[in-house]
Amino acid sequence: QKTMAIFSMLFGAGIVLFADRAEAKGRKPFRLTLWRNFLLLVIGFLHMIMWEGDVLMVYGICAPVIYLLRKRSTKFLFSIGALLFSLTALNGILTQSLVNDGTAPLGDFWYASNPMSDEVAFWFIFDAFCRALGAMLIGVGLYRSGFISGAKEKSFYQRILRRCFAFGFPLTIFGILIQVAGDYDSDVAIIGQVPNTIGTVPIAIGYVAILTLLNMRPDNGFKLRIRSVGQMALTNYLTQTIIGITVFATLFEKSDMSRSGVWLFIACVWALQILWSKAWLTRFRFGPIEWMWRCATYRSRQPLLRTLPKN
Repeated sequence: QKTMAIFSMLFGAGIVLFADRAEAKGRKPFRLTLWRNFLLLVIGFLHMIMWEGDVLMVYGICAPVIYLLRKRSTKFLFSIGALLFSLTALNGILTQSLVNDGTAPLGDFWYASNPMSDEVAFWFIFDAFCRALGAMLIGVGLYRSGFISGAKEKSFYQRILRRCFAFGFPLTIFGILIQVAGDYDSDVAIIGQVPNTIGTVPIAIGYVAILTLLNMRPDNGFKLRIRSVGQMALTNYLTQTIIGITVFATLFEKSDMSRSGVWLFIACVWALQILWSKAWLTRFRFGPIEWMWRCATYRSRQPLLRTLPKN
């Protein structure tokens, strides 16, 4: 949830930045933004064929709402974002009551058995969209306020970081304790996630503050490599799926790899992407998927090769 919230906040800010630049260049921002995010929706659909956990389709569907609300006040954006997180928390409590009454089986949401009930499926989809859209609106508010761009004093980010973590992490731990105390039973399957959902907002803002603080520091080799990973975020997101499916489908049987093995695999993929992202962007302006997305957005071939300095 925290990772998705961070990416959602940054994605929301990215939509506004793209629209603002298009408007400044005299282009039609509404039409161009809609077309760009329709293409993202198509990419997400193709990605979902490989992996059902795709998030790009959610982003593509939410994008028009972000565009229409992008010029509202930061107070409005923060309020609506917080409201959406509150709504999914309340819906989670309601859905848990239906589960406990025996009218809405969890199914394969919690067990490898029968399909989940319509009520649980609705909560699952509603939760995904509310959290994504809520975080995107908060991200737009953070962008409009200058928070993401580093316009505030260093001490401000440090103060926000401490307060957000002090509020968010105890909530997350409380949610974990609910599920542990309930022995991960179906009676606490959804309601145990409610404190974590609420705590996601401050923790994600805290992580954005960390990223902003790191970005305010002088450039170094590692920082440039991490920045390159971000500049190729779409390519790296999709290739993570391709690598994961390829490795687990060809080298391992289901349940063969332990949790520690999965963590090692994740670390190896990250190391690989940190290496190749910087190497690629040294010669090219965009990641390969980003370049194709850009060409399709503007319906013309965009320059890809960098002009390397002559010796």
